[in-house]
Amino acid sequence: MAHAMSDDQVAGELKKMTAFIRQEALEKAKEIQIKADEEFAIEKSKLVRQETSSIDSQYEKKFKQAGMSQQITRSTLANKTRLKVLSARQELLDDLFDKARGKLPEYTKDKGKYQELCKNLILEGLYALNEEKVEVRAMKEDYDVVKKAIEAAKDEYKKTMKGREVKVSLDEKNPQPEGCSGGVSIVGTGGKIDINNTLDERLKLLETDALPMVRTSLFGKNENRRFVD
Repeated sequence: MAHAMSDDQVAGELKKMTAFIRQEALEKAKEIQIKADEEFAIEKSKLVRQETSSIDSQYEKKFKQAGMSQQITRSTLANKTRLKVLSARQELLDDLFDKARGKLPEYTKDKGKYQELCKNLILEGLYALNEEKVEVRAMKEDYDVVKKAIEAAKDEYKKTMKGREVKVSLDEKNPQPEGCSGGVSIVGTGGKIDINNTLDERLKLLETDALPMVRTSLFGKNENRRFVD
């Protein structure tokens, strides 16, 4: 038969049980704390990686945007500079041809040279038309010079064309308009074809045909130009 425990024994057993339960509770709490710390560290690392990735992505995006913005700015400035250079060059060329146009009347002052020039302009028209009868139009003040030029042109044409003659008359009813700088027009086919060999028209042709050569002479060869005029 078991003996009943004394009060001191009971108190001792309760103290042992309490200590055991407390120890288990502390160990369990410690285990929970460790697990919580581990989960917190994992979640923290995950959040840090996500935020880092987000920051890197935003930085890369902004860096690309900044790079594109710089490229656009450089391209815009380069185009503006190029346009300014082209505009300045065109102004120089326009001024060059304007000055040449202003000097055209001076070519008529030396009657000997001007007569030779008119003869060559008339000949050019005769060869181009290749007709038996043509008319020449000139400024009223040039009639005397042009008449001599016509006779010289006829003689040279006859020699060149092996005796073939051409009838060339000065159309005094239709003089060149006021403002004309000189030169002649050669009219054939009953007035249907008009070869404009005035000095003004020849300068216009020079502006078109000789412009690439003039541009190269003034500014040098453009290495970026893929095609030539």
